[in-house]
Amino acid sequence: MLPVHLDRTRAEPLPAQLAATVRGLVTDGTLTTGDRLPSSRALAADLGVARAVVEQAYDQLLAEAWVETRRGSGTFVASGETLPAPAPPPRPAARGPQLIRLDAGTPWIDPRHVAGWRRAWREVSATRPPRGYPDPLGLAELRDALAERLARTRGLTVEPDEILVTAGSTDGLRQLLGALGPGDVLVEDPGYRAAVETVRAAGRGVVDHPALAPVTGLAGCAAAYVTPAHQHPLGRVMPAGDRLALLSVARDADAVVVEDDYDSEFRYDVAPVPALAALDRSRVAYLGTASKSVSPSLRLGWLVAPPAIHERLVRRRTITHDTPPWPAQRALLTLLRDGWADKVVRTARRVYADRAPRVAAAMAPHAELAGPLAGMYSTWLTDPASATAAQAAARTAGFNLPLLADYCRTARRTGVVLGFGGVTDAELDHALSAITDGLAGAPAGTPTDAPAGAPAGPSHQ
Repeated sequence: MLPVHLDRTRAEPLPAQLAATVRGLVTDGTLTTGDRLPSSRALAADLGVARAVVEQAYDQLLAEAWVETRRGSGTFVASGETLPAPAPPPRPAARGPQLIRLDAGTPWIDPRHVAGWRRAWREVSATRPPRGYPDPLGLAELRDALAERLARTRGLTVEPDEILVTAGSTDGLRQLLGALGPGDVLVEDPGYRAAVETVRAAGRGVVDHPALAPVTGLAGCAAAYVTPAHQHPLGRVMPAGDRLALLSVARDADAVVVEDDYDSEFRYDVAPVPALAALDRSRVAYLGTASKSVSPSLRLGWLVAPPAIHERLVRRRTITHDTPPWPAQRALLTLLRDGWADKVVRTARRVYADRAPRVAAAMAPHAELAGPLAGMYSTWLTDPASATAAQAAARTAGFNLPLLADYCRTARRTGVVLGFGGVTDAELDHALSAITDGLAGAPAGTPTDAPAGAPAGPSHQ
């Protein structure tokens, strides 16, 4: 008998269902040329339907040349010459050549350090995993190492049990938003696009706030998301007065300040700026990530939340087991314990310190630097036509260059965000040559950017 199932609850008539099934059996090779089909009487009895149902289906298949009849012998799958030509299988859309990303988040990992990375994963394979679900806070030894690192590099003194290991900064933000009371979230504009999408996915409204203006109120907001050590993507360090003002209005509104400390280790002009959370642990939730210092693909970060929120998060994670995979945590522990992460950061800092002025020398004749040289990217202000010309020239040369406008929501700033971490020196030189050629050949235009410190009123989205 044929492997056929007819569904009487469907709107499609039974003869049409049967005919479609037989077609499928022919096209997938279950039935081949010359195979004899069951008689209409036998198939109807097997399916529990009227014989007329099978006869109608066979008549339809005969009309479409899927089957043929032989007098006195029955119904057979048609010969190859008679079968209708099958429709060509759907083809995925052709992908263009893979572009090298000049994004703000891909770090430089010196290939000479690969041995340490391999050693970490060998240790993972030789270590006994937890007996059950991982610790809801994260691997205890890893939290010990992170507490030491935060005190040493960020001036943030915390106990290991105050740290939650996360699957990156956006995962930490997602979990934090789930533990807050109702309200919108103020986000810098232009700002980190992944944070905006995370806030929206949590069902909260986004309040656009001019990135370089002090926050003067948080009415109706449950939180304010900021990048004070290196504003993303304009690059400015939040001034001390603005930090204190932000903490003051957060206290007045009983809101949480979410500090995303995404690449604070990569200052090469001055010492890293202390974390905002060091000023008020009761009001600031601190987000860190291994993406910029170890690897974005590791997908690990950490969250230090105010005590009351921390307890809620731990209770929820105990129930949901919403923790990163144990092998990745164990590998990061080895990378921190063996000094590999510090070595990678020191090497990358030297590379960025060399590349940043090279980028500035090439770009300065054509664009205005938006903030101080720090980290693994720099942002350049231009008129809209020049920005798109630079992006097009970069694409032709094989590079994906982000536009500043893509980081904006209600802000009107145009230019390019030029990352120089995830490329070789030769690739960077090639990209700069193409970008500056594009900028030089662009028609003169008027920048849409407001002056660097010009505030604009916040807006809700």
